[in-house]
Amino acid sequence: MPLPEGYTELEPGRLGAVVTYLEMTALPACYAEPLEAPSGYAIRLVRTPEVNWYRDLFRRIGEPWLWFSRLRFNDEELAAKIHNPRVDIFVLSYEGTDVGLFEIDRDEWPEVELTFFGITPAHVGKGAGRYLMHHGIREAFRNHPTRFKLHTCTLDHPGALPFYLKAGFNAYKRAVEVFQDPRLSGLMPPNAAPQIPIID
Repeated sequence: MPLPEGYTELEPGRLGAVVTYLEMTALPACYAEPLEAPSGYAIRLVRTPEVNWYRDLFRRIGEPWLWFSRLRFNDEELAAKIHNPRVDIFVLSYEGTDVGLFEIDRDEWPEVELTFFGITPAHVGKGAGRYLMHHGIREAFRNHPTRFKLHTCTLDHPGALPFYLKAGFNAYKRAVEVFQDPRLSGLMPPNAAPQIPIID
């Protein structure tokens, strides 16, 4: 049912975000060749990530933006997700420390989804995100999918949507997501995403 025009008040303890869905239906010509890595950075494919390692990287990248979906899973549930043979997890490292994530899900083949993309805050603005995105898009189109899709929301980094558009994705749909604040449920610490005030 369409939302009514105007404001929709949320109950205390709940958050709302506008979600933008994006897609890429062919590999743009600018991705024909690999991109040179910025100094100190490298990308590797992690086949069967250890769950605590994955959680740590997920938290370090996503805590400023309230990434919480994978934090709800126990070890068995998380392993089922990230050990799926149709999921590729590419990790960006800087001088041996893991600082970025590009996760591709091929469960809906011939469509492919970018389920998670991000780098830790200290590495934003250094060319690392562009390098990881370039590599990931080339990998996503390796077997010629019909569509490469993702979604982002207004709680994400303010540069996220412009970054995806500049990378060659096109927006095709919007939605409103309402959910319980993960800081109130204990999934995330109270000081996560301080730019989003807690209302309880």
